[in-house]
Amino acid sequence: MNKGELLRKITSDEEDRLVLARLLDQWERCERRSIPAATAFLTPGQQQLAEELLRVLDAAAVFDGGYDGAERRAALFLPDYLTAEGYRGDEDYPLRAVRCAWRTEDRPSHRDFLGSLMGLGIRRDMVGDILVDADSCDILLRREVQEFVLQNYTAAGRVHVKTAPVALGDLHLPARRVQEIRDTVAALRLDSLVSSGFRISRTKAAALIRGGKVEVNWRVCDKADHLCAEGDCLSARGYGKCRLAEVGGLSKKGRIAVRMERYQ
Repeated sequence: MNKGELLRKITSDEEDRLVLARLLDQWERCERRSIPAATAFLTPGQQQLAEELLRVLDAAAVFDGGYDGAERRAALFLPDYLTAEGYRGDEDYPLRAVRCAWRTEDRPSHRDFLGSLMGLGIRRDMVGDILVDADSCDILLRREVQEFVLQNYTAAGRVHVKTAPVALGDLHLPARRVQEIRDTVAALRLDSLVSSGFRISRTKAAALIRGGKVEVNWRVCDKADHLCAEGDCLSARGYGKCRLAEVGGLSKKGRIAVRMERYQ
């Protein structure tokens, strides 16, 4: 099976195939030259596809986003002589971080940071997680763009920011706020759960789904009647993310009790 056939077997999405082709290039580079190699940041969905591809190849990678629990992570390929811990302390390690600070009266959001970074012409896959705290924001980056950000990034939206490099071991990890939502649904349909999880009408939820703005486990799903399962992660563009944390029993009216966790 050639490379094209292999990638088509893993996914039918053209953009995802391109991401996996680049991953294959890095794996082959490491194998051929016995040097460490790394991809750009991968979304959780792309990481799932990468793991599937690596299983087929009987290959291994270390996934790192700069801190434990990172959502966007790069795939690192290491030669036999190098451990992940040893590589992390190397000056050539592919991940870096920049800390932004601002006046206490300002309140820039995650969207402000991401939008202004994209406005500088930086590709999304060069930027990892954006960790917004009360008075600072740590941005995970590929090493190639760190210096450019330090020299050119001066504002998140309308908020003036000052930047400085920060070690990966010194990141400020904001506490994750979770809102618990308990509801009942007629069935575990995607439109019903998006409606419950984001507190919007079922009609609006269905419109978001049809418009390709809803993901189930980091993959776009445009079917309102898609049946979800306990543990599924749902995201809706403009609304955030929630998880179907628990599926309970039936109410007296035959509806299914659900517990959702919405991340804020």
